[in-house]
Amino acid sequence: MSNNQNLVAPQARVLTLLSDFGDRDVYVGVMKGVIAQINPKLTIVDLTHQIPPQDIVAARFCLMNAYPYFPVETVHVAVVDPGVGSRRRAIAVEFAQGFLVGPDNGIFSGVLSQSPAIAAVELTNLNYWRTQEPSKTFHGRDIFAPVAAHLANGVSLEQLGQEIDPATLVQLDIGNCKETATGVMGCIQYIDRFGNLVSNIPGSYVQGKTWFVQAVGLTIPGGETYSDVETGEAIALVGSHGWVEIAINSGNAHLQLQIKLQEALSVISH
Repeated sequence: MSNNQNLVAPQARVLTLLSDFGDRDVYVGVMKGVIAQINPKLTIVDLTHQIPPQDIVAARFCLMNAYPYFPVETVHVAVVDPGVGSRRRAIAVEFAQGFLVGPDNGIFSGVLSQSPAIAAVELTNLNYWRTQEPSKTFHGRDIFAPVAAHLANGVSLEQLGQEIDPATLVQLDIGNCKETATGVMGCIQYIDRFGNLVSNIPGSYVQGKTWFVQAVGLTIPGGETYSDVETGEAIALVGSHGWVEIAINSGNAHLQLQIKLQEALSVISH
């Protein structure tokens, strides 16, 4: 099959893009151009292109918290790829909600921890790449964007490459939360642009309980809204993403409290 031959999908799939490319350069626009060459009628949604450079952990979190809001069979392209051009695998994965396309570096491990892989392939079929001699530094343009467009256009996963065992996909180890005699121990898995410190402790652990958080020697009260404390004060609450987070009312918890990524914390409840 030629790279320019189009299929007509029974129903055009949505295609999302997530990357660390930012908006200063043309990288994102070029990826969209490659997709449009295959099917200009596909719906493309930019999840974010402001992932900190090479921050696979942040990309994992953002994709994990975005995918549930899209239609079944959506194709999610994620390109935060410090290993581009190396021997790391380029992959496509099918899961219950749709498809994932990108590097095999753990970027999809958050999604797959919630909705396990049904099937996975290594992208070895060059007929679906933009070129059979891809750039060593821009697989987003030459491999992931065209493959995702073909997938959204109705090409089957099996046609895209060699089947691989989903159990061999790279996992990011950010630690698991653990129940204790008094509550739950976890860590900070993400820091958003407001400086809110998002833990890996699901909000379900504190539902209907009186609780507080202990971190770096601080005791932070649990509440429901940022305004439950005075301006400039710290509070712990369940964010819109469903995870326990630490925030400062009208401030930046990351800067003010000096709590870093993967810092340990405990939720104490009764």
